Amino acid sequence: MAMLSHTTEPVGSESLEKWESVGSGGFGHVYKARHRDWGFDVAIKLLHDGVGFYSSAPIHKEKALAEEASHMDKVSCEFVLRVYGLYEGIPPLGGLAMQKGIVMEFMGGGSVQALLQDLSGPPPWPLVFRLAHQVALGMNFLHSRNLMHHDLKPSNVLLNDEFNAKLADFGLSRVSTSALNSNNEMTGEAGGTYKYMPPEAFEASYEPVRAFDRYSYGILLWSIVTGKEPYPMAHSSLVALRIPEGDRPPCKEINHREAEGLEELVDLMKLCWDQNPSKRPTFKECLEVTEKVFSKHKKEIHGAVHLVLTRLVEPTSFLSEN
Repeated sequence: MAMLSHTTEPVGSESLEKWESVGSGGFGHVYKARHRDWGFDVAIKLLHDGVGFYSSAPIHKEKALAEEASHMDKVSCEFVLRVYGLYEGIPPLGGLAMQKGIVMEFMGGGSVQALLQDLSGPPPWPLVFRLAHQVALGMNFLHSRNLMHHDLKPSNVLLNDEFNAKLADFGLSRVSTSALNSNNEMTGEAGGTYKYMPPEAFEASYEPVRAFDRYSYGILLWSIVTGKEPYPMAHSSLVALRIPEGDRPPCKEINHREAEGLEELVDLMKLCWDQNPSKRPTFKECLEVTEKVFSKHKKEIHGAVHLVLTRLVEPTSFLSEN
């Protein structure tokens, strides 16, 4: 199992209390727990189906967890979820099987997906622009370390109590093929979630590169701007057929005059989901746009955050600035 640079001792069940289930994702289940010695809450990501490392079941999921933790440790920064170590023990809510998992930073604001659902639409524009910028910052850092996220979508962008964004769920991360040498191997798995996958990824012979993440970012931007899920009624087979033909989420209802900088962000969104992977901008190029448009609304961010917090506490009436 890959070792993390800043931890040598696994975190055991004896160090954790007040376990709560907070959801499932990818191949794991996520819990919230309080670390007795540290004094703050952490997130524990465990394997599905009680797969224990002493069982006879395949260990590919355990290996994937270790790789995910190693990747997260490698790209630790302000915009990527922090990893504290590896869990090893018998969780009180997970049955009797010995399990391994990842001990991560707990994000009290949930995910972008949950936020859009709770608001029944997009957040106020200052928050839209900040989310777009922070995701681009995290992805640029990830790519600078020769890693891909490979499953960028609203449920994998987590939020703290002030709705600052961090990238999460690296279960499908892969070393970028552009940084591979003869000692590295690609799995050949397309991965990702089909609504956020680029057209070339539906080909059987596809090998992932950074352009995969750039496309996913474009679809993610559409979701944040509109507050909607792409292709909500379409079956996966139809999406797999139509995306390679050039279909994309509709943009007719986006009014560029509603917010300064929105037109530039929509233009960036369309560049990111370009049919030609080589025409999709790098995240460093994306940052030139997102930083500029966010700067126009930075002074309004505290009011926007307060507005959303009020809406979540008192959901009876909410007039979005959008």
